[in-house]
Amino acid sequence: MVVAGIPWMPFAKDLKKCKIALITTAGVHLKSQFPFNMNDPDGDPTYREIPINTPISELMITHDYYDHKDADRDINIVFPIDRLKEMKAEGEIREIAEINYGFMGHIDEEHIKTLINKTSPEIAQRLKKEGVDAVLLTPG
Repeated sequence: MVVAGIPWMPFAKDLKKCKIALITTAGVHLKSQFPFNMNDPDGDPTYREIPINTPISELMITHDYYDHKDADRDINIVFPIDRLKEMKAEGEIREIAEINYGFMGHIDEEHIKTLINKTSPEIAQRLKKEGVDAVLLTPG
């Protein structure tokens, strides 16, 4: 499946008034959650909820398609939640979403359709319901 064009929307709202969510495709999830499926060669189109109050020590990465040894030592490399908390403390952003999301970035074949038609709209609806103004998307 090929997606044409780049969906782009200029962002004009002052970040100091924004609620920001963090989404990563680096395979980040809570240690207590089911890991992403590494056995399916087409990837895993599901997501994991990551609450804002989750201690960094409770996060891990399940992803075989990139070298994440540095991110294993400092998850902020791919899931910069501490940086967002610093920005909030400094008044650079208004708020951080209560629930942030982890995906596995390796998606191929039929899973692309699932991601586009099911998973992504579901997450977009959740973000909208929570009043999120912008999303910081980080790759793995």
